[in-house]
Amino acid sequence: MAVFDTPEEAFGVLRPVCVRLTKTQTVENVEELRAQLQTVSDSALQELQQYVLFPLRFTLKTPGPKRERLIQSVVECLTFVLSSTCVKEQELLQELFSELSSCLYSPGSQKPAAVSEELKLAVVQGLSTLMHSAYGDIILTFYEPSVLPRLGFAVSLVLGLVEQEKSKHIKIAALRCLQVLLLQCDCDDHPRSLDELEQEQLGDLFASFLPGISTALTRIITGDFKQGHGIVVSSLKIFYKTVGFVMADEQLRRISKVQAKPAVEHRVAELMVHRGADWVKNTGDKLTVLIRKVTEWVSVHPHWKVRLELIEFVEALLLKCSQSLVESAGPLLKALVGLLNDESPEVQARCNEVLRHLADQKAVVGSRALADILSENLHSLATSLPRLMNSQDDQGKFSTLSLLLGYLKLLGPKVNFVLNSGAHLQRLSKALVQVLELDVADVRVVEERRWSSDHLSASPESVAARPSSQIQRRYFRFFTDDRVFLLLQQVCQLLGFYGNLYLLVDHFTDLYRESVVYRKQAAMILNELVAGAAGLEVENLHENHIKTSPEELREIVTSLLEEYTSQENWYLVTCMEAEEVEEELTVKQSGLQAITSGAHTCQVTSFPAFSKPSPTICSMNSNIWQICIQLEGIGHFAHALGMDFQLLLMSALYPVLEKAGDQTLLISQAATSAMMDICHACGYDSLRHLINQNSDYLVNGISLNLRHLSLHPHTPKVLEVMLRNSDASLLPLVADVVQDVLAALDQFYDKRATSFVSVLHALLAALAQWFPDTSDLGQLQEQSVGEEGSHLSKRPAALEKGPENLTTAEDIEQFLLNYLKEKDVADGNVTDFDEEEEQSDPPKVDEKDTGPHVKPPLPLQIQIATDVMERCIHLLSDKNLKIRLKVLDVLGLCVEVLQAHRDQLLPMAHRAWPALVHRLTNDDPRAVLRAFKVLRTLGGKCGDFLRSRFCKDVLPKLASSLVTQAPVSARAGPVYSHTLAFKLQLAVLQGLGPLCERLDLGEGDLNKVADACLIYLSAKQPVKLQEAARRVFLHLMKVDPDSTWFLLHELYCPEQFIPPHPSLHPVQLRGATGQPNPYAASVLLLLRELQGAESSPLPSLQTGAGPTRPKAVAAAERTAKVD
Repeated sequence: MAVFDTPEEAFGVLRPVCVRLTKTQTVENVEELRAQLQTVSDSALQELQQYVLFPLRFTLKTPGPKRERLIQSVVECLTFVLSSTCVKEQELLQELFSELSSCLYSPGSQKPAAVSEELKLAVVQGLSTLMHSAYGDIILTFYEPSVLPRLGFAVSLVLGLVEQEKSKHIKIAALRCLQVLLLQCDCDDHPRSLDELEQEQLGDLFASFLPGISTALTRIITGDFKQGHGIVVSSLKIFYKTVGFVMADEQLRRISKVQAKPAVEHRVAELMVHRGADWVKNTGDKLTVLIRKVTEWVSVHPHWKVRLELIEFVEALLLKCSQSLVESAGPLLKALVGLLNDESPEVQARCNEVLRHLADQKAVVGSRALADILSENLHSLATSLPRLMNSQDDQGKFSTLSLLLGYLKLLGPKVNFVLNSGAHLQRLSKALVQVLELDVADVRVVEERRWSSDHLSASPESVAARPSSQIQRRYFRFFTDDRVFLLLQQVCQLLGFYGNLYLLVDHFTDLYRESVVYRKQAAMILNELVAGAAGLEVENLHENHIKTSPEELREIVTSLLEEYTSQENWYLVTCMEAEEVEEELTVKQSGLQAITSGAHTCQVTSFPAFSKPSPTICSMNSNIWQICIQLEGIGHFAHALGMDFQLLLMSALYPVLEKAGDQTLLISQAATSAMMDICHACGYDSLRHLINQNSDYLVNGISLNLRHLSLHPHTPKVLEVMLRNSDASLLPLVADVVQDVLAALDQFYDKRATSFVSVLHALLAALAQWFPDTSDLGQLQEQSVGEEGSHLSKRPAALEKGPENLTTAEDIEQFLLNYLKEKDVADGNVTDFDEEEEQSDPPKVDEKDTGPHVKPPLPLQIQIATDVMERCIHLLSDKNLKIRLKVLDVLGLCVEVLQAHRDQLLPMAHRAWPALVHRLTNDDPRAVLRAFKVLRTLGGKCGDFLRSRFCKDVLPKLASSLVTQAPVSARAGPVYSHTLAFKLQLAVLQGLGPLCERLDLGEGDLNKVADACLIYLSAKQPVKLQEAARRVFLHLMKVDPDSTWFLLHELYCPEQFIPPHPSLHPVQLRGATGQPNPYAASVLLLLRELQGAESSPLPSLQTGAGPTRPKAVAAAERTAKVD
């Protein structure tokens, strides 16, 4: 706080310092005065203001050269005094203003004096402080015509500093000073609110400076980007505030036509400006040049704050000067709409806000002049749009389309003035069609196939949130930036929303029909037009605009739907394969390529459009994209109509389902997306719900089309998609259709077997899912455990003795007796055991028997599976490998469905066995793999029924194949794991173990399996084959643990066995230790598995190192404990 609060005390302190400074003008005296001033309160200093300012002003006015440091100190001290006091006299204000300005005066030059940067900064800050210190209305007395020369000199001085100085601090301080001089500072009370007369007087005064200020600021704004964004932002603000004040329409309306003569000198009067009509027009024309230059330059400024200030620039001038700057409206609007899609979210948000504000104020549409200018700009842009789209890069296209989008938003319903001009509509449409041309040279579009037969399911959550922007990735010829495509979508949607929809749809439909070149682009535009007409994701800036009625929209959608699904536009060639000409040799030569399943859309030969031979990749790509775009359009239509789309389901759902079963991945995905849109629009929970609710109509269509299959070759795909996306409630409805499919298969098996087999595969997969038989697996497991327990439970309870008890002779004797008894059972010398089993079996049969002469009716799914399996038996020998592979899959599914009905399964398995054996032993390796999978399924479901057949017809060749291929895989490198031979070895090894266990093979057959698999335990084999071989032996342990234990020890014996009794001879096994053995690792793992966690009490298995015993003995002990 200041020490001296009263004027008397302050005067006593300041008087000596002021006297010394008056006598001797030195920097030290000035600094001393400033130090004393800091000890005086503001109120006391206000009373002594004139006294303190005198020595400082005297120092500035003293003639002769003075050091810059002294002038700088005086100006800084004067600034301090002014910051603490108020100037209450008009004369003092003007004198101080002149004295400070003269510090930078350079005689004979219009530029500021060549003084130090510190002095320039001090003078500029002093001028700003002086203007802020003016008390009350004193500031307004400064802005009189008589002060015009002084004010003009200061303004030009400050502008010169901004232009010429390199220091950013000086530039920014000079711009702030200019704002203060033009009464534009951000202070709340500087100046106070002005009345109309005061505004008019100031406007006349500032009009004299307007040319110089606007020109200089334009040079500053369009200067080097390196000068910093703050300088450009401040310059823009001063520009639009000054122009907006001088050229304000509200002021100019009050200006009289005759200029009043001011009471000033003649020279000063010549500087005054009368803002009459001629002056306004001339000044407006000149400002238009500057404004166009500013907006073009600032629109591409790299800093977002500069572009944000440009929006304020445009808004202020459009709202305040729409009449006086009518010629500038074009550049201003162009700059504004060009920032609609700015990369900065702040700029985007502010731009949209200003556009909405302009629309609310009717600044554009409500002004005939601005609306005409905007329409003319849109005319001009539409005329040059094709050339611009062809010549510009992606950024240029983005800017041009942003401009077009902004014009459409601002014009709103008045866009029809442009669209009603045929020439301009033609130009606009050709530009859109040209830029939307797709790149269809990518071969991946054709080669991407749909392999999976999974559901096309979509959860209600994913259907409910329809992301219309999530479309398939497309590649365009003339741009790669995704932002350009999003802009094109928005442009088309706005045209549909504000434009004459009937006119636009008719025009682009004509383009769609005119040429194949335009068809895809026209369809994309039509889709977006409908979406826009429905108001989807369209920002309406014009509240009074009347949207298209639902009835009109439904009529348009109906016509487009008929156009899209017509035969010449829906059934296009999308692949080069044809079922009727495909030869087996082609498949065999294809190596390890993926195997296609299902029919393709190029099968139709009834239409002239499909008679072209050998379509090119580009034409097929083009057709694929056209179908995808049309499917996407159907989704748009559903989304646009909402629940009203239910009226069109009868004509839309069947074709979409047809494409959902297409083998081309893009088409299938597009159809699935369209079905999801239909679900969401029509209120269905899921695709299953959609299909079930409309199944009667779909089944009727399928049934009718199957009668004319040559005209409707894609009919089976509809049934296939229905089966994959429905539930068991559909089965009664499609039962008759399934019989129609089987009848058609019998008739066209040589031409369209692939299509029908795909349908049968979907049917059986659905049946297996709808009617699972969970009891079978549990019964088989219980039976296996029971059989094992029935044999092993015969072991004596003496085996429960722990390893700590010494083995006696009686234990050994009992073990041998049990062994002989089990050997008799294994050899078939059965007495009591068989009788007990026979006695226990009849009650089980009696419990399940429903009656001696009554056969229960077969369930519908069992009848269908039996009929399908019968067809599969005949098709197993088809010459087409793809059909054989698919039939094998269907056969496996038939077995799963029939597993609970052995009376139907076993006869069919008997009939299918010869053809299946042929596939296993004499066919393409891929067919062998698939057939072996079916064999595993049969073995698991038929059990003993296949034992002798498997051992006689299949096992010898499988074992021989494994033995033959083992040396090859042992020598092969890492690439071998990708070959068919490896996959076949792996499949056989993985399947042999479960087959041996399930079929309960005899000792001789088990030995064949073990001998064939032993070599794969070698460390030289690939790791996956070793693991698969170990799994085989794990299954063999369950069937015959003792033989497996002995076989493994013969291969590698990890330790020496010590006889449990002196009367027994030592056991010598061939698998000697102490030498490198490639089987050691695998054998040790298997023995550890065989040994388990328990110790063995058997004397014949006790060793010096620790107990080792077969797992079967441990199982017997566990059984005895349970019993």
